[in-house]
Amino acid sequence: MATTTVTTNEVPQRRVAPTGLALAWHRFKKSLRSPTPYLTVFGIFLWFFTYWLLCEGLQLPRFVKIPGPVTIISEWFSTNPSQGISIFTPEYYHHIAVSCRRIAIAFFLATAIGVPLGLLMGWSRAFHDYTFPILETLRPIPILAWVPLAILMFQGYETPVIFLATLASLFVTTLNTMLGVQSIDEAYFRAAGCLGSSKWDVFKHVVVPGALPYIFTGLQISIGVAWFSLVAAEMVSGDYGLGYLILSSYVNGVTVPMVIGMLTLGFVGWFTSVLVRMIGDRLMQWHVRALALQGR
Repeated sequence: MATTTVTTNEVPQRRVAPTGLALAWHRFKKSLRSPTPYLTVFGIFLWFFTYWLLCEGLQLPRFVKIPGPVTIISEWFSTNPSQGISIFTPEYYHHIAVSCRRIAIAFFLATAIGVPLGLLMGWSRAFHDYTFPILETLRPIPILAWVPLAILMFQGYETPVIFLATLASLFVTTLNTMLGVQSIDEAYFRAAGCLGSSKWDVFKHVVVPGALPYIFTGLQISIGVAWFSLVAAEMVSGDYGLGYLILSSYVNGVTVPMVIGMLTLGFVGWFTSVLVRMIGDRLMQWHVRALALQGR
């Protein structure tokens, strides 16, 4: 009895890493199978409970002057706030809009200057030797120490505030970009040289893509540094903004708008950091796919 053999040329399926919304959904479902989101919710609840217990529950002497979470939330969402600030007052959104506009300008300037500067510092040894000592001399100076000089150099309220936020953000962006270039394996440069690539080709196809993960990590830190530098600047020189709201509320003895401004600052800063991370994931699909295939 003759036997026949059937051969099939089946091509093994290649695992394709999810991207975009599929990647976000994949990470969300994966996080639900871990204790992380539940511990996060419990941590937030524990923080609010401790806050309420110290200020409104036990009314301890050190915390009796601080408005508690019930007072803050009721005033924050009140249509007729007793201390003048809530989600229903136009002035509240004006403060947010002014601060966001200043941050957008400062972050754009710091990125436009810091990323090329960091790329050149990491790629060129001679340029690094010229510029790095200057950067390291200026970087430890606190941002508040620049305030008098900024007021003397620039007129009005807007320009000094934007200058201070840009300066603080610039150092973080530049250093992380430089470290990104220095972290690239020398084998990539040798391989590009063996293939006859010009210096511009090496810079465009090796240096810039290789430094992108460090660049966007630096930008996420940079946006946070820009926010707290902006608030410090608005407290000294400004007529609107979340920093001005916090300081003016403290000076006028109204503590509820002060805490509302602080919490709003935290939420808006967190949102801008998430936005920078999303843009980075979009521009670095190859890096995101590599992390997804590793289960990260």
